[in-house]
Amino acid sequence: MTLIPAFEIGVWNAWIFMLAFAIGHVLPTLLWTRLSKFLKKRTWPADVYLNKTEKIIGTLPMPIIGLLLIYSIFLPLPLGMVWFYIGLIIFLLGLIVYVMSSKGVLDIPPDKPFTKGLYRYSRHPVYLTMVLELIGVGVASASGLFLLLVLTFFIPLNISVIAEERGCLKKYGDAYREYMNRTPRWIGIPKSNV
Repeated sequence: MTLIPAFEIGVWNAWIFMLAFAIGHVLPTLLWTRLSKFLKKRTWPADVYLNKTEKIIGTLPMPIIGLLLIYSIFLPLPLGMVWFYIGLIIFLLGLIVYVMSSKGVLDIPPDKPFTKGLYRYSRHPVYLTMVLELIGVGVASASGLFLLLVLTFFIPLNISVIAEERGCLKKYGDAYREYMNRTPRWIGIPKSNV
């Protein structure tokens, strides 16, 4: 692994992973937002309760994703090397967990927080899978710079999560507080309900 691998445009570059990432995460988010407004269903509580600083910080992850996408066009994949296979496994694991965490979310009534499925092990499995997939791309391309950019993506994302949880507390009250008490923010074993 090197900090900055050779730059070259090619078919077998990291953009393949980033395209799958965008189709899996960005496109559904945009469709969900449009569909929710159309159906007057669930809205994201954090959108309502963000202060000015949090709104600015909340916009930072998207340009970083754009930067990662542009960088991935010039980032060749070291096919046949161990880094590629390890990164591919990490990426696919993140993708599978993302699909599992998204399953059944639409069935939850708008007045209830997400608490079932993988939401029992993490309050934010979708964000966690995003970071996991991006780490997979960085490892698969053997790029230390890509991994550093993923770290810069995670920092403002973590701040946004705190604001989202505050919004969920205001919207769902004690139900969300109980959920927070038994479920770790990122990953872990849930505490018993006793």
